[in-house]
Amino acid sequence: MKPVILSIVSAVMIVTASACAPNIATRGNLPDPDKLAEIIPGEASRDDVADLLGSPSSAATFGNETWYYIATRVETVAFNEPEVIDQQVVAIKFGEDGLVTAIDTYGLDDARAVEIVERVTPTSGREITILQQLLGNVGRFAQKGPE
Repeated sequence: MKPVILSIVSAVMIVTASACAPNIATRGNLPDPDKLAEIIPGEASRDDVADLLGSPSSAATFGNETWYYIATRVETVAFNEPEVIDQQVVAIKFGEDGLVTAIDTYGLDDARAVEIVERVTPTSGREITILQQLLGNVGRFAQKGPE
């Protein structure tokens, strides 16, 4: 009887230990370094970049002067919050003529933390209770007579 209990306890411990193994997910798409080397500032156009690297992960918010290719590796252990373990960003900047002016690469060391503002925008109107919401329309609609 003891070998059975020992094997059950061992199986439970193995399953529990394997559940705590980190899960690593790669998100985004980082361009191939060989293809990135083919882009020469002053010579390559937007169409050339799109043909070589594909569409960007993101573009500049205002205008279309910068394309961003972003790749991130995230590690999640059990029920903990995901943690970014590696991040690479390639920023390709274009001039007014549509030609590449610069190619910049950024890593996780260049990242900045952004503080989320938790304020709430007030809305006009008044606060009403659930009971007022449920009974608010009772008797409000007048019956129309024949027209």
